[in-house]
Amino acid sequence: MAEPAVSPPLDGQTTARADAVLSRLQLLVTRKLDGLLQGDYVGLLPGPGTEAGESREYRPGDDVRRMDWPVTARTTFPHVRQTVADRELETWLAVDLSASLDFGTARHLKSDLVIAAATALSHLTVRGGNRIGAVVGTGSHTQRLPARPGRKEAQGLLRAIARTQIRPGRSDLGALIDMLNRPPRRRGVAVVISDFLAPVEQWARPVRKLGVRHDVLAIEVVDPRELELPNVGVLALVDPETGALHEVQTSDPKLRRRYAEAAGVQRAAIAQALRAANAAHLRLRTDSDWLLDMVRFVAAQRHARTRGTTR
Repeated sequence: MAEPAVSPPLDGQTTARADAVLSRLQLLVTRKLDGLLQGDYVGLLPGPGTEAGESREYRPGDDVRRMDWPVTARTTFPHVRQTVADRELETWLAVDLSASLDFGTARHLKSDLVIAAATALSHLTVRGGNRIGAVVGTGSHTQRLPARPGRKEAQGLLRAIARTQIRPGRSDLGALIDMLNRPPRRRGVAVVISDFLAPVEQWARPVRKLGVRHDVLAIEVVDPRELELPNVGVLALVDPETGALHEVQTSDPKLRRRYAEAAGVQRAAIAQALRAANAAHLRLRTDSDWLLDMVRFVAAQRHARTRGTTR
């Protein structure tokens, strides 16, 4: 498949704003994450290893891909092979900046949280020679940013993400995720940052395919208005991907209830598809402290891995 076109350059004022936002995010991440998360851990997920370690008995929730079949056959009890984490880890991000992310009714736009999550991931992974790369999608345009080691290169990657101009039109989240499957790479960490509002059947299979080879983290970005409607009378809503305008009478309690129920079903379907892909799932809300949510998530991952449980 030919390399897709890159978004046109932004004007100077927009570029300066994107760089200023990124600088503040990097300062915030450096100050808070380094203070709250001690140790030399290489990423948000306990990084996969390729060097064989000791075997131990299987515990419910262990990754079946690490079954130690010779020891299992010899002892008649299921065993898994523990691995020593690679010191050089390759992390790839699938960054969704489709039109539906250009929305927010609380502290942040959803697109701000996408960039914030990418910044935190970069800070946590780019150390000790680890490499980070990304594929970025907006509208029908995608861009591949090669994985390179070093903080200077990671900052260049983040600037490219922050400067991406969100385009109108529907995006193909499944195609964006599938770009992480090609070409095949050695086992590493794959992160998908999106609101996952595209139909589940569009992206569920690529995420499952990604999980066969890599440890997968899905970061779901949510605004509270996507979960429930406020009682504010007639509300004009615009579909950011199609431009379609809808007027909704939010004073109708039955309508608000149906909306909340439908939103709950939608989010449950997203969570189920991610569980089926064996992906770790982090939800960031525009009305919450996203950095604190990330810290809690990382701490829970570490605790789960030390106990041999699932993510």
